[in-house]
Amino acid sequence: MKTILLSISVVLLSLANSGISLAQESSTSGDSEKLVMLWISDDIDAAEKMAFMYAHTAKKAGWFQEVTVIIWGPSAKLVSENEKLQEKVKAMQADGIKVEACVACARQYGVDGKLRELGYDVKGMGTHLTNYLKSDAKVISF
Repeated sequence: MKTILLSISVVLLSLANSGISLAQESSTSGDSEKLVMLWISDDIDAAEKMAFMYAHTAKKAGWFQEVTVIIWGPSAKLVSENEKLQEKVKAMQADGIKVEACVACARQYGVDGKLRELGYDVKGMGTHLTNYLKSDAKVISF
């Protein structure tokens, strides 16, 4: 009996030292734990009652480890003018949600400076969005 236990222990120790685990690994890791929300609408109800509600809950409930909201197109103008939405975005940021904004879109609406003042990461987003799409991140749009 001692010989069998010793043999099993040696095998398990050997597996552990080689980096092999007998534990079942989670099917979610890396980028699959990342949610990227492409917010493109200038619809206030869609922002409040769908996009923000889902993104914020996804982060707070731990559905995703990382949540990023990308402000793109008409949403740039909307959030630059709407203080209620700005407060909601601020609350999301306080809970760890990253907020990025497309600089080209923001410039078209003349709001790139305002978005920077609000603390959003305003930058060229074409390459970043492409990288998100090519990764295992979950990309949704509202």
